[in-house]
Amino acid sequence: MSDVDHDALYRQAEAQAGYFTAGQALEAGMDRATLRHHARPGGRYRRVGRGLYRLRHFPSSPHEHLMAAWLPLRGNDAVVSHESALELYDLSDLIPDRVHLTVPRSERGIRPRAGVRIHTTERPPGSKEFRQIMGLPVTGPERSICDALEAGARPEQIEMAIRQALDRGITTSSRLRRSADPRPERVRRFLERALARVAA
Repeated sequence: MSDVDHDALYRQAEAQAGYFTAGQALEAGMDRATLRHHARPGGRYRRVGRGLYRLRHFPSSPHEHLMAAWLPLRGNDAVVSHESALELYDLSDLIPDRVHLTVPRSERGIRPRAGVRIHTTERPPGSKEFRQIMGLPVTGPERSICDALEAGARPEQIEMAIRQALDRGITTSSRLRRSADPRPERVRRFLERALARVAA
């Protein structure tokens, strides 16, 4: 146990809303027996899922469920997307009942996880299509709006997200149109109607 860098693991977990994976614990020099020891009732860690742990007394935060969903899939190039991204941007009143993550189509064999909806794409977000928010990779506001709309989110919530994003200056009409260009016609048409109503 003396070779375990608990401070390094704590710093890593601190940047991840208090969460860390078994793999990260092993990288800090901990073996599985020691990890189980610290995750016993009353120990310094709490096991919250398969291969996922949390510092027992770390303060909770409003969006920690997103970190807990993303962290085990970070090696699959997962990004927070769709309604969950809109939640992080505080756009619309959407409160997703599941965490939405997007992964490349090559990762489509991921085992389903409770409370998580996995979206696959042949066009993973490029460097200009995602941002880092609270330590999480998140699709940009334009792609998040178009993804949510294409996946069937409630139209009035998408229009609200468009209005709020424009009002707050986190996107522009032209950037939204560019993001909608490769989408189905119904997405492009809805976006144009929403932009016209917002501008009226």
